[in-house]
Amino acid sequence: MKFIVKLHPEITIKSNSVRKRFTRLLESNIRNVFVNRDVNAAIKNSWDKLEIRPRDLTPTHIARLRIALTNIPGIEQVLEVKETEYQDFEDIYQQVAAVWGERLVDKSFCVRVKRRGKHDFTSVDVARYVGGGINQNYPTGGVNLHHPDVEIQLEIDKTHLLLIENRFKGMGGMPLPTQEDVLSLISGGFDSSVASYEFIRRGAKTHYCFFNLGGREHEIGVRQISYYLWQKFSASHRVKFISVDFAPVVNDIVENCASGYMGVVLKRMMLRAAEIVADNLQINALVTGECVGQVASQTLTNLHVIDQVTNKLVLRPLICMDKSDIIARAREIGTGELSATIPEYCGVISRSPNVRADLAQTIEEESKLDLSLIETAVRNSNVLDIRNINKFEQEESTEVMATAELPEGAVVLDVRSPEEEEAKPMEVDSHLVKHLPFYKLERLFSTLDPNQQYYLYCDRGVMSKYHAMLLRERGFENVHLYQPVKEKK
Repeated sequence: MKFIVKLHPEITIKSNSVRKRFTRLLESNIRNVFVNRDVNAAIKNSWDKLEIRPRDLTPTHIARLRIALTNIPGIEQVLEVKETEYQDFEDIYQQVAAVWGERLVDKSFCVRVKRRGKHDFTSVDVARYVGGGINQNYPTGGVNLHHPDVEIQLEIDKTHLLLIENRFKGMGGMPLPTQEDVLSLISGGFDSSVASYEFIRRGAKTHYCFFNLGGREHEIGVRQISYYLWQKFSASHRVKFISVDFAPVVNDIVENCASGYMGVVLKRMMLRAAEIVADNLQINALVTGECVGQVASQTLTNLHVIDQVTNKLVLRPLICMDKSDIIARAREIGTGELSATIPEYCGVISRSPNVRADLAQTIEEESKLDLSLIETAVRNSNVLDIRNINKFEQEESTEVMATAELPEGAVVLDVRSPEEEEAKPMEVDSHLVKHLPFYKLERLFSTLDPNQQYYLYCDRGVMSKYHAMLLRERGFENVHLYQPVKEKK
């Protein structure tokens, strides 16, 4: 038994020197992944393909090998080949029929044969005998030499018969690292996860930069997705995961920027920080999951304004994809279920976002901000080898449980932004409600009554939970989380 690895078609049309280099890289990547996945196999580079011979033929080991090969960039197809000796045409027919006969019910088919060595018969002779026998003895849809439903491929090498039993689709794309490194701005949602995958598939070592806007739980979720993408599709190479605490920057924006410009300014601030991170890693390109027209900050005008803040190349592989197609792609690659658990950040929300931001006005809004916060955030960022990313989850954390029931005398702290609170004021029967925006909470909480029990609230429960956990970690035991039961519409 062996596996034949077919190269992605774009590799096969390269010049001889480039093709040779790409194939050697792919061979090296397979070896690295096999070591990581505990796969034991011999690899032979045969110019237009790679041959893999497993040394362990147990079903579990074969399954590991197959899964590894189909998730390595640069591989178009993986063919599972049965290799035996044969005696005559009838023997060849019997071996082929045992594998394919029952799988051809009501399907048209053809038999293709290649030969190596000297024989007293032709390839056509074998194809006619095998094809005719199957067509007579099984309820097929007939022989179709031009557009068959199934193509049975045989290879006769002197006295050996090689029969393709199964075909498995690979990732395609280019081997790592045939392209330059990129830095993906990953939020953990469907878009940024798929965008990261697309660049891995095109042969770019993809590092991850996460701007933490929603606290520890948000970061744990994003780490899981980043690790999954690396471990499944690019474990042949080491990459970095950089976590940047962006809460101080967000607070500055919410307190000082005009509401309509908050989204665009936040994106520009992220690119500023990402540029510094990329410079430190000697990376020239940034990847985002933005799609034109998906949200207010992603109109063509706003994307143009956002890009003006950096000299880096900003790449958007999903720019024209529909959201439904992005979600389908996320489910296909295995990040969909993880991304669905990542909550949306509920801090920077403009009541009337500007869809045609003016560059001069954007710069004026940014002049109200403390840009030194960007450098401070990057300087204090956490840079991890992706292999060690899950250690964060094993550390002890301070958990704050949510409740829909308020004890007598409790005070509800509404931590939403002023725009949110004004649009939808909160009232709770028989309980006092105080409004203290999340960006002021950490600074002003110590001025509140330490004997009072406070229950933090925001619409989606993300910022309230983040700040409740933060205050608990800093010694405030009178902090809880309030999540009222939503009324059914």
